Amino acid sequence: MKKKITLLFLIFNAISFSQIKGKVNNIANKPLSFVSVYLEGSITGTTTNNNGDYELVVKKKGEHTLVYQILGYKTVKKTVDINSFPFVLNINLYEEEVALDEVLISSKENPANKIIRNVIANKGKNTDRFARYKADFYSRGLYKVKDFPKKFLGKEINDMGGGLDSTRSGIVYLSETISKISFQKKPKNFKEHIVASKVSGRDNGISFNQADKVNFNFYENSFKLADAQMISPISNGAFSYYKYKLAGTFYDKNGRLISKIKLLPKRKNDRVFNGFIYIVEDDWAIYGTDVVVTGAQVSMPMVDSLHIKQNYNYSPLNKAWVPVTQTIDFKAGMFGFNFNGRFSASYSNYNFTPNFTDKYFGSEILSFAENATEKDSLYWNKIRSVSLTSEEASDYKLKDSIKTIRKSKKYLDSIDTKQNKFKLLDVLSGYSYNDTYNKWGVSFSSPVIGLNFNTVQGWNSSIGLNYYKLLNKKGKRFSFGTKFNYGLSDKKLRSTGSFSYKWNNTTKPILNISGGITTSQFNAKQPISRFWNTISSVLFERNYMKIYEKTFAKIDFSKEVTNGVRMFSGLEYAYRKPLFNTTDYVMFPKNDINYTSNNPKEPTNFTSSFTAHKMWSLTMGANINFGQKYISYPNRKFNVTTNKYPSLFVGYKKNFGSSNSQWNSDVIFSQLTQKVSLNNWGEFKYKAKGGLFLEKKDIPFIDHAHFNGNRLLIAPKDNYLNNFYMLPYYQLSTNDKYGELHGEYNFKGALLSKIPLLNKLNFHLITSAKGLFTADSKPYSEFAVGLDNIGFGKWRFLRVDFARSNFNGKNENRVLFGIKL
Repeated sequence: MKKKITLLFLIFNAISFSQIKGKVNNIANKPLSFVSVYLEGSITGTTTNNNGDYELVVKKKGEHTLVYQILGYKTVKKTVDINSFPFVLNINLYEEEVALDEVLISSKENPANKIIRNVIANKGKNTDRFARYKADFYSRGLYKVKDFPKKFLGKEINDMGGGLDSTRSGIVYLSETISKISFQKKPKNFKEHIVASKVSGRDNGISFNQADKVNFNFYENSFKLADAQMISPISNGAFSYYKYKLAGTFYDKNGRLISKIKLLPKRKNDRVFNGFIYIVEDDWAIYGTDVVVTGAQVSMPMVDSLHIKQNYNYSPLNKAWVPVTQTIDFKAGMFGFNFNGRFSASYSNYNFTPNFTDKYFGSEILSFAENATEKDSLYWNKIRSVSLTSEEASDYKLKDSIKTIRKSKKYLDSIDTKQNKFKLLDVLSGYSYNDTYNKWGVSFSSPVIGLNFNTVQGWNSSIGLNYYKLLNKKGKRFSFGTKFNYGLSDKKLRSTGSFSYKWNNTTKPILNISGGITTSQFNAKQPISRFWNTISSVLFERNYMKIYEKTFAKIDFSKEVTNGVRMFSGLEYAYRKPLFNTTDYVMFPKNDINYTSNNPKEPTNFTSSFTAHKMWSLTMGANINFGQKYISYPNRKFNVTTNKYPSLFVGYKKNFGSSNSQWNSDVIFSQLTQKVSLNNWGEFKYKAKGGLFLEKKDIPFIDHAHFNGNRLLIAPKDNYLNNFYMLPYYQLSTNDKYGELHGEYNFKGALLSKIPLLNKLNFHLITSAKGLFTADSKPYSEFAVGLDNIGFGKWRFLRVDFARSNFNGKNENRVLFGIKL
């Protein structure tokens, strides 16, 4: 025990005293954050925190030359002779004196344009100099709020982990990540191994600070930022989007001439940056970036602005300018929630001659070291490259101290007691009872929420009761529940039950068992929701939803068998029984409109439908995501699909066991989907489906291939590739071979942003085409043009499409409205 105490003392002594520390201010004595501080002759060091404080670990005493560097300020070199540690050194930085050369001013050609052309011409050469490397990566994420509401939509909002003060302001998210990153230019690969990860007040410690997500490489023609593909100011086609102005020049610490170029976007809402880019003369390399983009430009209306600053340093080893620090500051707000924050990162210990084997870069793009989320404060104090501010240190201390309390059974039970209290309003919204400490809960679904109307059951509603239990941190859990549905018109109670078991969150093996009596649409993909069928029925006397009764027992199992391949299987027994209209209720009856029958094939046949029968169904399939990458978290696997390759689903379904052998059937089917980024020209996505019945027979209509039609003025799904705009629901159902194709091109503002006045609206032009091909009918096609991102300010939830269909030489036009939530 004595030896352990001595060892801890020596470690603490080394951490506390083998360092140079201090504060960096401007001439007005205001702290400067994210100033690079390093020993001369290296590109490895530290940076100042948000309060301007820094701590630089050094290995030996004696004479050292320190360099202090940040965009917009003169670089300072300071030589000191250190006799003892810690050594305190405070520095004041002066703003960079940017001047315009008279020769450049009188030049006939815009000097900024000439500089940018040189940079573009030398991109390949400059990036080849650090085309392969390993480096250490440190990042910190910080979210702060001010005057945070106590309630939202009647629901109380907690104290966000204890970070809010009496004014409900403070830190709501603080995290740090230390990792090893590896990069390769050709073929392009990026890999990250997280050594340590910490989130204030949380047990799992898994932060959002993934290096690849903030790897904003301005040498690329475009890169993804939030939900937009941003155009670099030095992209090959940059002059179509930017104008440039030379703001001035200055010399760096080694006498190199640096040009400060102001970015002037040609159009306001293009995916471009405002701000400045700094260029090294002769090398034509990036010295730094200081750019801003609005939330509207990155398709995040709630964000006011994103401010990115990057600092590069010169590496004598490979004569390359490489990134050493980056900050992303943001402001956002909506619904009374206002917050701001910063994601900061630093790169150090570059190795430009890594030994990458052929198998070094695989499908795993991020992994965690063992116990990476369990490092103590002693470890973090030793290894973090940016010291904490007093506010951040206090947040860690406060939340770590209350974390243990808030994990206790006594505390969790007290919270559950408050939240589990039954309120009268729960009759309308539903009720949940949770035992957080023991990780189980039950929930009750309200019959008011489930109230709907159809012409078979009339007004009907469901009551559900569900139970869940979490078994471990790796994702093992089970749940079971039951649901009772009663129709006021047909006066029949139907009930179902279900059981689900999942073994882990890595390969996600899931078993589902269900059974009972229920009503089901003839198209099992549920093309019309109960809500919209209720609206169209009781208000407009149009009962589009067609249902039958099914008494069934079913078992499903799915599992990822290898990365990118997930297998599905299922077996169902069902007794199928026809249903008929029992009510003609309508709120506003019209003489020229009447309800159709519940027979999808014969809308005027109110007395007969299909023959009741039993059927066994065996389904097998596989979903294949080509080129899929993945992230290995400590207790789960997160799949990352790529837009480079499509995703393929193939399946087979066998219906058997019917009393009439002619009703048995075999069908194979497949689906291919992909989203293709077109950089600054938006994105194109498609979905192609097809199927083939091995033998064409007079099978029950339920087992035909059905297609997701639509007869509403509302777009039925968020994913427009799943549905047609105006295809009648069962008009082209088939028991033969078929194929359907959906394609959509979203310009993401690429066209409308170039049209004066229209570009101020920031609408997105969308075009789409759809086709359906069946063996027993002529092709059906639809073409549409629409506008997305409609709204004002931060409220942009509406999409409008004008669609035109063609079938058998007849055209139909329709305007559809969609709401994005």
